[in-house]
Amino acid sequence: MTPERFDIYDDQQNWIGTELRSVVHAKGFWHRSFHCWIVRDEGEQRWVLFQRRREIKDTFPGCYDITAAGHLTAGEQLHEASRELEEELGVQTPFETLTYLMTAKQQLQGEVRGVPFIDREFSSVYGLCLNQPLEAYTLQASEVDSLFEVPLDDLLALFRGETDVIHAAGVKAAQSVGPDHVHHVHQTTDNPVPLSIQQRPIRASEFVPHGTAYYMDVLEALYHVPKD
Repeated sequence: MTPERFDIYDDQQNWIGTELRSVVHAKGFWHRSFHCWIVRDEGEQRWVLFQRRREIKDTFPGCYDITAAGHLTAGEQLHEASRELEEELGVQTPFETLTYLMTAKQQLQGEVRGVPFIDREFSSVYGLCLNQPLEAYTLQASEVDSLFEVPLDDLLALFRGETDVIHAAGVKAAQSVGPDHVHHVHQTTDNPVPLSIQQRPIRASEFVPHGTAYYMDVLEALYHVPKD
């Protein structure tokens, strides 16, 4: 497989070249990413979906994160980055159906398996209202461990500090199921289906540390994403 390359920028978003993904994260070059948060409506209540990252990820493994997101590869345009929805969740939707929410400038850092990283991103953030159950999503097992949903009100209260914990229901990628997950859904080799898992307590500290302001701004904007 050809090593992944990103376009890199200065802190004013001026393009300065391309570099390998590993070098971009090792040296902290600015690069671009695509975020999409999915919501669904049930009666008068709006729900928000978020994923749990696989433990093998090179940044923030095992953390809860944006419904679907990814880096723009070298030469890739923003409208092409919506491929992340299909790759990670099996969602096929035209880029034009997404609602632009904001652009976030983020600087994150950490260490995974003894390797430090610096992740500096210009993130274009979008929303999508998609009224389908969790079981209808096809999770990319190499990237997504599981997919959860909670009332949007609850997740916003969590990041506002109005509560310490909320409870979310989710589905887990079929390929990464362990013996402790008790409720099984039929699956086939040709068409793997996520398996249901029980409700799980969720804390703000378990999310990728995009920052409280990021989460609050995005979640408040999600109330205004047009209905499906």
